[in-house]
Amino acid sequence: MNMETKKNRILVVDDSEENIDILVSLFQKDYMITAAINGKKALEIASKRPPDLILLDIMMPEMNGYEVCHKLKGNDITKNIPVIFITALSDTLDEAKAFNLGAVDYITKPFQPVITKARVRTHIELKNKTDMLETLVSLDGLTGIFNRRKFDEYLNAEWKRALRVQTHLSLILMDIDHFKQFNDHYGHATGDDCLRKVANELNNVIKRDNDFLARYGGEEFVVILPNTAINGAKHVAEVLRMAITKLNLPHEYSSAASHVSLSLGVASTIPTQTSNLPKALIEAADEMLYKSKKNGRNQVNAIEIDSC
Repeated sequence: MNMETKKNRILVVDDSEENIDILVSLFQKDYMITAAINGKKALEIASKRPPDLILLDIMMPEMNGYEVCHKLKGNDITKNIPVIFITALSDTLDEAKAFNLGAVDYITKPFQPVITKARVRTHIELKNKTDMLETLVSLDGLTGIFNRRKFDEYLNAEWKRALRVQTHLSLILMDIDHFKQFNDHYGHATGDDCLRKVANELNNVIKRDNDFLARYGGEEFVVILPNTAINGAKHVAEVLRMAITKLNLPHEYSSAASHVSLSLGVASTIPTQTSNLPKALIEAADEMLYKSKKNGRNQVNAIEIDSC
């Protein structure tokens, strides 16, 4: 995971170009600034590349700030972005409504630079701390990749997205062959080191930003491949299998190979409104994993599900 420091991103939403220019001049030195002149454009930008904070004007034509905030909080992608309302001193601000919608603060026009900067800095710092804690609780303590909890969250989100845009969603379940025997004969410390090396190598293979790797439990790992049909998923699974083979970690007590190896199960589908949620996709991949084990291990088996 890349932990290098980078500038936080702020989305400024205001129908007045003059106000946008003022806010950009205030914050462009310390943050990356994106601007939108209406609510529709703001929602589009926030969904495609969620910012760390949104400065949102209340009084806008067509869609006011309250409506935009309501839509932001109703979207899984944008619901956790802190929103600070912008309001003119002459406007009537319904504070209760603003906070009930999920806003974290509000600032008034004309802008007072010191106060405006202080409030934005406070909420950016809170967002950074929240993100850091979220990352920590989402990681597997041994391998450093994502854990089962984060897997469940990500799969549900990608399932909803695939259902909405009607694209393929694929899943790869994999298991280190005869890992119990590995632990029994080489020791648990060596077993832990093996898990770390396997996780690191799998992580090196997963290249696309939206692809997702997690430790599923014990010696099991899982990969989510959004917008990937069955042939592409099978190819990725085979690349993963070969990557672990090339590690050439000795395993004298495996009947599958003389080295540490993987059995993999792949399932792919396009979710439908009548789908049985992601559970069926997991079960299908698990069936294929069982087939790989039954047929001798160190191999890939896959299935395309018409409707799950």
